Amino acid sequence: MRLITSVTELADILHQGGVVAYPTEAVWGLGCDPFNAAAVRRILTLKSRPESKGLILVAGAQEELQPWLDILAPEVAERLISRNDTPTSWVVPDTQITPSWVKGDHQSVAIRLSQHEPVKQLCNAFGGVIVSTSANPAGLDPALSADAVAAYFGDNIDAIFDAPLGEASKPSQVRDILTDKLFRD
Repeated sequence: MRLITSVTELADILHQGGVVAYPTEAVWGLGCDPFNAAAVRRILTLKSRPESKGLILVAGAQEELQPWLDILAPEVAERLISRNDTPTSWVVPDTQITPSWVKGDHQSVAIRLSQHEPVKQLCNAFGGVIVSTSANPAGLDPALSADAVAAYFGDNIDAIFDAPLGEASKPSQVRDILTDKLFRD
């Protein structure tokens, strides 16, 4: 596991099926290419997380969300691309875009448009959405530093993005995009 500052190098690792840790708005996350089943399952194994629960995807730009925006009514799609004071992951109905190994047992996927600069840079360099799940094994607190990520996962991940953590006080809230129902505050 290496500390890396180059988003191009990190994107290459993701394209090769690697797993990277990166700072999100509030906690460190683990990410990979969501369309690479082996990479996603590697994260699930690292976290001891059942595939059935599903994972969140994160985007750095509106364009990266286009497949999901195309299936939503314009007024609903506006929620997905809106800027919020609180990081928000939206649960979007999805039966055909996101692979089952990301959605788990759901006919939907949680997606967040991040406003945190390192996440935006990483997604842009990768060229699309990436998996965004907290960097911690099940039952332990999410990592709040690169050192904590290294302590949890050591050489079992391919790289740590050497960039600053955001200033949000807690991980993203999760809301239903159709009803605005709050699933996680």
